Amino acid sequence: MDYVYGPGKNHLFVPGPVNIPEPVLRAMNRNNEDYRSPAIPAMTKTLLQDVKKIFKTTTGTPFLIPTTGTGAWESALTNTLSPGDRTVSFLIGQFSLLWIDQQQRLNFNVDVVESEWGQGANLDILAEKLAADHSHTIKAICIVHNETATGVTNNLATVRKLLDHYRHPALLLVDGVSSICALDFRMDEWGVDVALTGSQKALSLPTGLGIVCASPKALEASKSAKSVRVFFDWNDYLKFYKLGTFWPYTPSIQLLYGLRAALDLIFEEGLDSVIARHTRMGKATRLAVEAWGLKNCTQKEEWYSDTVTAVLVPPYIDSAEIVKRAWKRYNMSLGLGLNKVAGKVFRIGHLGNLNELQLLGCLAGVEMILKDVGYPVKLGSGVAAACAYLQNNIPMIPSRI
Repeated sequence: MDYVYGPGKNHLFVPGPVNIPEPVLRAMNRNNEDYRSPAIPAMTKTLLQDVKKIFKTTTGTPFLIPTTGTGAWESALTNTLSPGDRTVSFLIGQFSLLWIDQQQRLNFNVDVVESEWGQGANLDILAEKLAADHSHTIKAICIVHNETATGVTNNLATVRKLLDHYRHPALLLVDGVSSICALDFRMDEWGVDVALTGSQKALSLPTGLGIVCASPKALEASKSAKSVRVFFDWNDYLKFYKLGTFWPYTPSIQLLYGLRAALDLIFEEGLDSVIARHTRMGKATRLAVEAWGLKNCTQKEEWYSDTVTAVLVPPYIDSAEIVKRAWKRYNMSLGLGLNKVAGKVFRIGHLGNLNELQLLGCLAGVEMILKDVGYPVKLGSGVAAACAYLQNNIPMIPSRI
């Protein structure tokens, strides 16, 4: 029973946590087990092997940490850096702001590159900083791949090209919380040193697993990093990896079974097909927004996100009222505008185990809500624009051909 009941199913279209597919729910519906029995280490071994595939790495070492994305951030930072180390970090929205705040509170020397919210990371300034850093004082570049607050995706391949061009040894640390398993992500090819994601995003699990993957270079850096860490210490995990038991403390058995089911679903669909599905849903949502006569918070096409769309509303509308009306009248959850864009945008999340017809239901709901709050939308306009695109682009389901 829902804490606050509403008939039918809640239409969850925030950009995380997302819908959990039935096979995953069923896999998690089980009793506790002894994690020291032979079964859990055997399953963990396969999970660690398969998690590498979603990062597209053969050389990385993954860690499944009982935490959120925020804990995964801390794990990435404290295992590779020492207090006082200089980092370059890009402030482009609420979640990059929070990561910068964490870096500062962990006593790193954070060189903040700020852009207007709705823009991507300013890589021209990064190029200038790398070119001027002859003594290699910059120890890490910290970048959010997909800024969920504004619907902005950054170009990681370009960041790697700049580091290589200037022959700079700085580590590349990437928040992939709302991108990995949904957007194109290539850890090895792009030379990412630490990548991380959270279970409640594109993996379509409950919150509770921070999944971190470290390159050989990052593991080497961890040997000399002097930041204090205990719960997040990779070395504790590595000791148990060598023993073949894998866990330095008690894991969530239910989440491990859920992760196994979630990965199986992704691999059955095919990771590239999963990414293509998110591309279609992102494009369809943007076409709907355009048909409504509204604007995307993201200022350039090159930064458009395929996992979340932040929609700007006219000045006479409080976007928080759209979110409230969605929940109170239509049993639908949309994302609020956060911090600098509070009241100015609402967010449509389109990531995880989600299909196009579910998205069309969301778009229809948004149209009715816009009408409710006094915006002169033509009912059916956005749905029609999305339908016209999707009807021409949805492939046959491979397993049903």
